[in-house]
Amino acid sequence: MLVSSRRGLVCAAFTFACVATVLGGVIAPRTANAAPVAGLNGSDSLLGAAVARKANVVARDDSLRGRSGKLLMRLVTRARATLALPFFARFFGDSAVERPGLYSLPDSIFAHPFTFIALRPFSDKQKGRLGSYRIGFWPSEKGRFITDAYENPDGFIEVTSENQSMAISEHFRLSDFLTHDQRDVWPKYLVLNEDLVDKLELVIAQLQKDGVHVNRMVIMSGFRTPWYNRHGGRVGGRAELSRHMYGDAADVYVDNGSGRMADLNHDGRVDSRDAKVILRAVEEVEREHPELSGGVGVYRATRLHGPFAHIDVRGWRARWGRS
Repeated sequence: MLVSSRRGLVCAAFTFACVATVLGGVIAPRTANAAPVAGLNGSDSLLGAAVARKANVVARDDSLRGRSGKLLMRLVTRARATLALPFFARFFGDSAVERPGLYSLPDSIFAHPFTFIALRPFSDKQKGRLGSYRIGFWPSEKGRFITDAYENPDGFIEVTSENQSMAISEHFRLSDFLTHDQRDVWPKYLVLNEDLVDKLELVIAQLQKDGVHVNRMVIMSGFRTPWYNRHGGRVGGRAELSRHMYGDAADVYVDNGSGRMADLNHDGRVDSRDAKVILRAVEEVEREHPELSGGVGVYRATRLHGPFAHIDVRGWRARWGRS
């Protein structure tokens, strides 16, 4: 096992053990969508040992803060068991996962704010909409694609005008990944894979390690609803099975103050060669974290946008647009 993998497991066990030691003094926090939970009882002293055992079998490098150590949120849903789910239930109660919303831990628990997000179930979508928000239909809903890679999302993050600016990692907010349509419709709904956010943070760290200045990584396009992917704006070049529809892809560029891609390779020009600098950083990240393998596409500038790189965590290696 890699040294970084061991470090991730130790981090997970240490994080949970530390939290367990302070649980007795924690007052259950309120959330926007749930009442405060009842006080924790004396059995909580067993939590440290329980989660330490859990950490021994969890996927490598897994922890609440992610492989990058920079995640500030975790998604919870009954549709898919994760390490975060039992921890979330211990703080907010077993039934809280049935109440979609944002659940923030007290500031005294971690050095940074941390939020659990209970997803709105996929089954709540009716006739291609959630409330007034138009979403459309995923291919598997019509029986066209049934492989695991293209199954329906587990659920949706409900994003309001009030919570859209919530930090989900050290460099990104919920609003960064929203579909670019229906500007005045709230709430909006977002599909997002935590591994994508984690990978983007790792790419930023790798760029900085390589001596590339990163003031801000801009998400040009994050989640795209199936409807928007097919009909919204200029659709030329969009894949029918775009990973953007599954919340695990982002088109990005590094903005160091100009409002467009920065001259990352310092050749005095801004072009696709600068996007290749991002590609090389992704290659290093995937070499160290093969479980985050995915696609990388390099795109030239057009009259509508500057050069950018597509990054995803589809689960298998794919490369395009490097010529």
